[in-house]
Amino acid sequence: MNILLIIPGSGDRFYCGNCFRDYLYVEALRRAGHEAVVMPLYLPFTDKSFDANTPLFFPATSYYVAQKFFPKGNIPKCLEKLLDFPSVLRIASSFSGATSAKGMETMTLSMIKGDDVNFLKQAEKMVDWIVHHRRPDVIHLSSSLLIGMAQAIKTRINIPVVCSLQDEEIWIESLESRYAHQAWASIREHLHHINKFVVSSEFYRLTALQKMPDIAPIEVVYPGVDSGKYASSNDPQHPVIGFFYRMNYENGLDILAQAFVALKKEESIPNLKLKIGGGYTRENAKLLHRVRHLLKPYAQDVIWSEPYSLAQHADFYKEISVICAPLRFNESVGLYVCESFAAGRPAVAPHTGSFSETVANAGALYAPNTPDALANAIKQLLTDGARYKQCCQNALHLSQTRYNQTTLASRLQEIYEGCL
Repeated sequence: MNILLIIPGSGDRFYCGNCFRDYLYVEALRRAGHEAVVMPLYLPFTDKSFDANTPLFFPATSYYVAQKFFPKGNIPKCLEKLLDFPSVLRIASSFSGATSAKGMETMTLSMIKGDDVNFLKQAEKMVDWIVHHRRPDVIHLSSSLLIGMAQAIKTRINIPVVCSLQDEEIWIESLESRYAHQAWASIREHLHHINKFVVSSEFYRLTALQKMPDIAPIEVVYPGVDSGKYASSNDPQHPVIGFFYRMNYENGLDILAQAFVALKKEESIPNLKLKIGGGYTRENAKLLHRVRHLLKPYAQDVIWSEPYSLAQHADFYKEISVICAPLRFNESVGLYVCESFAAGRPAVAPHTGSFSETVANAGALYAPNTPDALANAIKQLLTDGARYKQCCQNALHLSQTRYNQTTLASRLQEIYEGCL
């Protein structure tokens, strides 16, 4: 089967949940023998793992300027060409990764509505390329934030369109209320252009239904990890808490840092270490400065895994005892949890969002999401040898039965075939 996956590029500077979910889809489909073609939007993928072999459409630099200053679609061609030079795109990548839509309201609504001049101009280029170079059996959109493309695709070519949903409301709700209302209304208007919606957890299926009661059937597809990459026969010499996600406030790195300091002060877990990875962008600099200062008394026990690289994933999990990301929002699925399970490492997570579903019996949940509650949950797990060993076994079992590549590819194939 030939599947075209349309995926926004994030600049490859940090662990992006949506991007990594898309990467898992691509990898699983290719290993199952399907032709999975990646079409990047906004920014190019510098990491070769994606093997994106199409032109870059809706380039972030020129598209943003066109939306901001040339709403009638009359951006000068010389300026458009200059803004889309690879060097300019690389500079834009270094500033990518905003967690708020502030300043990008027009661009966000443009991609959802799909009816302004600049959008239609870019969409025509994209669809022309699809028609003449790579006519797939199914097109898979990474997010409903791209749903405006579905109409442009269906108008020209009769190809089923599948759309993933994952934490869109976090971006949309960061818009001013009038823009957020328009965004949800426009998504609902385009629902009929989508053949199937895909989510990564039952929790998020229910969340999507609350936002969009009229949505088409939603399929739950759990992430699938290549367990062979993560398999580890040796535990770390000393207990190591791992954080592998974008290093920002929303993902609770400061909460974990405070919990680690509390554990070190009480000395309840001898030789305890903290390993931090996942990357960051410039807007995270202030938080990181605060976290480094907080951890300074125990700097010799803190391992910073930098810079971020997609290839680092597997090795990171082999060197930790437990994964932890004390998120301040309700996440649709913790992909880092699924990866950790592939290495046989349990998780400690707040009792929010999808964690009760994702972690199940392979770790510990705690509430409220405070440093003290987190420290206590980590201590109880790492000081109880029998419980920890059982959680490790449960993690491997979940990896083998739920979060594996074979199951993922089979579910996606089932959904795609159902659309044809």
